[in-house]
Amino acid sequence: MGIVQGKRALVTGVANDKSLAWSITRALAAEGAEIALTYQGEILEKRVRPLAEQVGASVIGELDVTNDAQIDSVFARLKEKWGGLDLLVHAIAFADREDLRDRFLTVSRANFARSLEISAYSLVALSRAAESLMDARGGGSILTLSYLGAVRAIPNYNVMGVAKAALEACVRYLALDLGPENIRVNALSAGPARTLSSSAIRDFYTMAHEVENRAPLKRAMKTEEVGTMAAALLSDLSSGVTGQTIYVDVGYNISG
Repeated sequence: MGIVQGKRALVTGVANDKSLAWSITRALAAEGAEIALTYQGEILEKRVRPLAEQVGASVIGELDVTNDAQIDSVFARLKEKWGGLDLLVHAIAFADREDLRDRFLTVSRANFARSLEISAYSLVALSRAAESLMDARGGGSILTLSYLGAVRAIPNYNVMGVAKAALEACVRYLALDLGPENIRVNALSAGPARTLSSSAIRDFYTMAHEVENRAPLKRAMKTEEVGTMAAALLSDLSSGVTGQTIYVDVGYNISG
């Protein structure tokens, strides 16, 4: 039996087969979870549905995390489909491309607010919607994705680093709120990965090459390593772990 056998999982943020969210989806499916996926917009729906078929996942519907009605609709469908929820994966973030290429101090008030709303507040909104469904199952586990830019000033990461810092703070406060209901909340901080999101970061390949050279393991992180660690954090193997940010970055975060 897999480590999440019989668990019901909602995974948000799958964009294509390079997404870290997809690596997590594959790991959860391999470990026995029943999975539901969401998408945002027609273009991503066309990418997500074939991936869902590969792992026997359900596509539960469109999810724009700035739209409370869509959040309510997705969780209402989950309640109708499963009656409860065990696992939630939050892999959603956004910043305008220009804000990852100009100086940080040039970010506009509107773009700053939008980045934090989508990248950090969305975890709060989804956790709130998931709370009653997880309580119905006797507890649950929530996992979000962060990056080292939350705690260090990374060139060209800019407002996204601020958003990830807010996200990690949200993890701690949500863990405090939801702990009495046996709901755990953690973050996984991955190393640089060649994804749709990272393509917007200027000099990304230089950054990735530096990690390979300076990390203790002297290699790049593998996306499947994110998937397997996510499955472990979401599973009962990590039943005593909550409010934490766990690094899966071949050790780069400890380098001077």
